[in-house]
Amino acid sequence: MANQIVLLATIIAMTCSLVIAFEPSPLQDFCIADTTSSVIRVNGLPCLDSKLAQAEHFSFGGLHIPGNTSNPLGITVTPVNVAQIPGLNTLGISLARIDYAPGGVTPPHTHPRATEILTVVKGKLYVGFVTSNPENKLISKIIKKGDVFVFPVGLVHFQKNLGSGTAISQSSLSSQNPGVITIANSVFGPNPSISDDVLAKAFQVDKSIISTLQAQF
Repeated sequence: MANQIVLLATIIAMTCSLVIAFEPSPLQDFCIADTTSSVIRVNGLPCLDSKLAQAEHFSFGGLHIPGNTSNPLGITVTPVNVAQIPGLNTLGISLARIDYAPGGVTPPHTHPRATEILTVVKGKLYVGFVTSNPENKLISKIIKKGDVFVFPVGLVHFQKNLGSGTAISQSSLSSQNPGVITIANSVFGPNPSISDDVLAKAFQVDKSIISTLQAQF
């Protein structure tokens, strides 16, 4: 009997942890983000009075505009989250357009609050993600126009344009504000810097290499 109680408690705990790992379901039709409010909320932004709702709170008109890829990475991300569409507040979804120059790379990064499903609109991409410890397995594929690929929540992933021309993809993310943690920026570019002693030990390289990498960020 005691073992059955322990098993039941374990199952309940696991179920609850899965439920709270994602954004909660809204308790109203919508909650337009009130960006002028100074009230701090744990989840989402304060709600504008629903009587003030307008179509503009639920639309965005810039996703057709090509992004400027004249940068070292050769990519530009056009986000469509709660900052662009206040009506997304509490609804748990967002979009992003990514433009790639030839050879452009979206560097390894994670979205701590969202699973991403990417659709190739134009061109050919090499995409992939890495599973968590201890396997650290690379799951990757070359995808082309009309193909779809999924990046599970929190896992490190990347994209690269393999074509000789520009490429475009569009992503849907399971959060109104998925967040982005770019691995290189986080490790080599925080303010203040992570100690080069720590990084040299972690990467098993000389401190001079760490200093060179930190200088890039």
